[in-house]
Amino acid sequence: MSSLFTFLLVVQALIAAAMIGVILMQKSEGGGLGVGGSPAGLLSARGAADFMTRLTTILATLFVGLSILLAALASVGSAGGSSLDTSLSKAAQTSAPASSMTGPAQAPAAGTPAQTAPASDDPLAAAAAAASQNAPAQAPAKK
Repeated sequence: MSSLFTFLLVVQALIAAAMIGVILMQKSEGGGLGVGGSPAGLLSARGAADFMTRLTTILATLFVGLSILLAALASVGSAGGSSLDTSLSKAAQTSAPASSMTGPAQAPAAGTPAQTAPASDDPLAAAAAAASQNAPAQAPAKK
């Protein structure tokens, strides 16, 4: 991870903490700190509400902007090589049965249907084939 990414991540955490503090200091009725003072002053009821609202807007804008920037930096950093784990897709492509890895293949017992791999990419095809093989044969009802 680059040092710029780490620095921006720390700045975003600080902005998030400041935004939480500013939001919690506001009154639920939309007012600010509610501290008395001169009517035109910064810490008057109206002045505090304007200040807190502006500060919340600024912090939220910075937070969203940094989130987009960090996402772009993360995608550019991983574009050179994929860091996704593709072991499951590789295991699915090699369709070697598990019994061939442990020893010689054994014939299924009498009355047990042989399991075959589904011909399609449908993940539920194997379950549907097994259910249809295990279900008793039923004749259609005549009317």
